[in-house]
Amino acid sequence: MSTTVEPSSERSAAEVNEEIRALWLRSGGTLSVEQRAEYQRLVMEWANAAPESVKAA
Repeated sequence: MSTTVEPSSERSAAEVNEEIRALWLRSGGTLSVEQRAEYQRLVMEWANAAPESVKAA
């Protein structure tokens, strides 16, 4: 079960963070190559959705 990130989606940082946490739980703590690519996409989406105060930290 792979989740794809839609570039046009306007999800909050909290929603994306929840998906990142779910990915880690599903993987058992070790990401496959495919999961790593998904993780990288999610982190980029999270960074774009994060409030400016979080980005500055």
